[in-house]
Amino acid sequence: MTMPKQDTNTVGVLQGLENGSSSVRLRAALAAGTTPDPRIIDTLVARCAIEPEFSVREMLTWALIRQPSSMTVPTLIDELRSERAQARSQALHTLSKIGDRQAWPALTRALLTDADDEVARSAWRAAVVLVPEGEEPQLAGVLATQLGRGERATQLSLSRALIALGEVMLPTLRAARTDLDPRVRRHAIATERLLRDPDAGFEFAIEEAKRIIALGTTGQEG
Repeated sequence: MTMPKQDTNTVGVLQGLENGSSSVRLRAALAAGTTPDPRIIDTLVARCAIEPEFSVREMLTWALIRQPSSMTVPTLIDELRSERAQARSQALHTLSKIGDRQAWPALTRALLTDADDEVARSAWRAAVVLVPEGEEPQLAGVLATQLGRGERATQLSLSRALIALGEVMLPTLRAARTDLDPRVRRHAIATERLLRDPDAGFEFAIEEAKRIIALGTTGQEG
């Protein structure tokens, strides 16, 4: 008995996602998005949690975006409670791409301050996309608690998230310029510099912040 065409395609996708070749998995993820089938949402989300190849993960995210958001978003929200960091990170990344603000309550402070840098960075990006109007200052307050965290890539991600919130984040940022931790002060000053001059570059902004602190000022301009 011949299977219906959609079922045949779905079986091929499911088999392809388990293949040892990343190129085969990539094609399977492409097929999953080209011919959406809500029955494989759980499988796509589960694969995101363990897929080692970045390009395949991106294609899986695209495939999930192509599915009905009413079915995809709840599954992704459930994934945010996973003990696996990559599962949380990829779920947040996909939620940011879908842009459904019903996911906003799931972006908890715990996720925004997650010990894993990739999870935290994904949470910051998702938060600035999903934050409801009027809640930006509260979000800025939480994000500011992460100033000075991690290496340059992590700090740049946080700066970009704060800048995406616009000028509502300035009071929180200016308060951080007097923090006892010099890393926090540098990061706060550099972020404000980038807000005013996006073309300056993060490394330049950090070096300028170091100079300002060495001169014994807070970088405030009146």
